[in-house]
Amino acid sequence: MMMCEVSSRRMAILERQDGVAMLTVLMLTVILTVIGLAAITTTTLEMKMSGAERMRETTETAAESCVSGGVQIIQQTLANSAIPATLLGGGTTPAIQTPLGVAAGQNPLQAEILGQSDQNLDNADPSVAGATPNAVFTIPHPSSPFTVNMDIDRLYIRPKAGGSIQFAAGYEGIGAGAAGGGLEILYRIDCYARTASGTGTVAAHVSGVYACVTTGSSCQRKI
Repeated sequence: MMMCEVSSRRMAILERQDGVAMLTVLMLTVILTVIGLAAITTTTLEMKMSGAERMRETTETAAESCVSGGVQIIQQTLANSAIPATLLGGGTTPAIQTPLGVAAGQNPLQAEILGQSDQNLDNADPSVAGATPNAVFTIPHPSSPFTVNMDIDRLYIRPKAGGSIQFAAGYEGIGAGAAGGGLEILYRIDCYARTASGTGTVAAHVSGVYACVTTGSSCQRKI
């Protein structure tokens, strides 16, 4: 009889231990599951953040490329006293969707660069209703192409530091005058870049002020 009671007690203790062990396994399983889900969520969030950062950097690069393109347009226009024909009808890389000038009898951008329309109030910001960029570019990208709005404004002309003042300039903004190299023209270039899927939303805005010699041979960034 005593042996039976001892055996029953042992069985009861073993059953209780089995229950504790199962509860411990279940708790560990739950903890590991939570840790795994947290790790997956964190990894997914980091991947999204990394992708967004790469897209932001790429969009800023597109805007910077637009500014560099604006400098080239200014230099070529000053050198030729007109916007080169190759820039007027597309066929360039990046592609120009909007021609550089749409007014009958006059090219607005050419007028701005050559001094007939100083500090023009046009705006390339796509988030502003009725924005009037001088040009719209499409820059290819594997994930999504970029649309870049460009605006070039001629601010003013001033004597070049270290140079002679040109008293006899034949035409404001492009005249060589009596003392070549005595004047420089300041231009502001604004570029707004966004992905094609983000119409109306500005992803990056890059602006720069450049001082260019009247012959178009050089432009130096000031701001």
